[in-house]
Amino acid sequence: MHRGRIVTAEELARLRDEADRAGRRLVFTNGCFDLLHAGHVRYLQQARELGDALAVGMNSDRSVRELKGEGRPINRQDDRAEVLAALGCVDYVVIFDGKRATDVLRTVRPHVYAKGGDYTPDSLDPEERAALAEAGSGIKILPLVPGRSTTSVVERLRGA
Repeated sequence: MHRGRIVTAEELARLRDEADRAGRRLVFTNGCFDLLHAGHVRYLQQARELGDALAVGMNSDRSVRELKGEGRPINRQDDRAEVLAALGCVDYVVIFDGKRATDVLRTVRPHVYAKGGDYTPDSLDPEERAALAEAGSGIKILPLVPGRSTTSVVERLRGA
């Protein structure tokens, strides 16, 4: 198990400050990561290349239900966090309870914030954008991996 990689937002903020003092860059991304698939892995690998360490903010079970509806998440938050933390490209995982990552972003103040190509800088949540601006974080939109989404996997399973 990779419990040492699963941290609180406060621990991650401390790690970010240590990275900053060492001239290293912390990249942050976030999502539900309910059913991990190749699109997630490719995206996370690309995000990791943007800096020296990658932290993944992961929605709690409660916030996934709020975002995706009843029946989700399929995998519990502890299991999702363990799978993410086991990936070589992921240095840290932090579970957050809100629908948006705003509070975590304000606490952590990442050097770079990465999102998938289904977003644009203008379509990011305004409060998240404000938190990133306050922290001086760069925003990088990574290309979407076509045909790879948890929703499409769930729809295929339900249709089977």
